[in-house]
Amino acid sequence: MSDRAKLSLTVGFLATFTALVFVATSAIVVETPATKGFFNLGETMVYTAALLGGYYVGMVAGGLGSALADMYLGYPHYAPGTLIIKGLEGLIVGFLALKLKQLNIRQWRLFTLIAATLGLMLITGLGYNYYRGETHLYFASMEFTLSIPATLWIVLGLLFALAVIYLGFKVDPKVGGEVIAIIVGGLEMVLGYFTYQVMVLGYIPSVAALEIPVNLGQATIGLLVALPLTRTVKAMGARTLT
Repeated sequence: MSDRAKLSLTVGFLATFTALVFVATSAIVVETPATKGFFNLGETMVYTAALLGGYYVGMVAGGLGSALADMYLGYPHYAPGTLIIKGLEGLIVGFLALKLKQLNIRQWRLFTLIAATLGLMLITGLGYNYYRGETHLYFASMEFTLSIPATLWIVLGLLFALAVIYLGFKVDPKVGGEVIAIIVGGLEMVLGYFTYQVMVLGYIPSVAALEIPVNLGQATIGLLVALPLTRTVKAMGARTLT
């Protein structure tokens, strides 16, 4: 592909995916009252943009499209943070997806072991500190009391670590690299919003932590949609930047 053709394709990708991220973020909105944030499907297009257009397209479309959606939907207090957080998310996914495909088997396995360890520490740490003990759930006029043991988070952390290690030892880097890239990008998004809510918006950590499961859900749905979607697009022979 010539430089001129690549530039034209990049501009087209930037415009198209910025619009798609905006639409996906705005299409379904479920507010989180405690933090004045909201659940959305934006990650589906942020990840798709990064996997098809590369890290530059993922960064610009992810950050700008998501921030514009925040402004449009009436959440301007999140727009500055979203511009940076979602931009970094798209950058990370696109960059890691590119680099991990280039690893040999030994390097790939070492990387997944490190990722598994960090994921284990993150899940058990956050769960132990913010999501254990007695909690109250409200549905309509009914109240439910739920006791969450600390061991639950240890088990979930271990399951996550084992799943990542499985990718490292059983899945080719060209396939597993995209999965790991999305996981790392998703974790950046989760931690980014938690930090923004505490440091900028002034929420106490226990309140900001209420949105962590919501953001994890967004990242999970994004992974489940983006991976088969991008594979289908590439299988059809469509021109991409990756």
